[in-house]
Amino acid sequence: MVKVLIFKANSNQLEIALAIRRKVFVEEQFVSEELEFDGLDDVSETYLLFIDDKAIATTRLRPTDKGLKIERFAVLQDYRNKGFGRMLLLFILKEISDFGKLIYLNAQEQVVEFYKNYGFEICSNRFIEAGIPHFQMQYKKN
Repeated sequence: MVKVLIFKANSNQLEIALAIRRKVFVEEQFVSEELEFDGLDDVSETYLLFIDDKAIATTRLRPTDKGLKIERFAVLQDYRNKGFGRMLLLFILKEISDFGKLIYLNAQEQVVEFYKNYGFEICSNRFIEAGIPHFQMQYKKN
């Protein structure tokens, strides 16, 4: 049986999350390190998803003037389309849905449908961020 563990990372575990982000965004999607590692991790909460003893997914949550922004959502390639991203997103939404603040994210175009399945709606025109087409999406509680 596979053991799944999702939790808020402490400062010692941030390097694990950064390694996942480097693999997904810098190495796979060719996002520049300067854009990916933007210096905002110290004002964000980072979450990790482990399968058994292996970290396979991460995201961060950052308060902004607009609300709570879900960012840097990354699942290692071998673990995509297996429900782990869903687990991580639902965990985050459960953690923050009672805050009474707007919850939003900038979704890469290829994952807009994924976020729509969990209550997000497009609230912007298509835009380019880090050379990748995106849409801003807001969470609409059911």
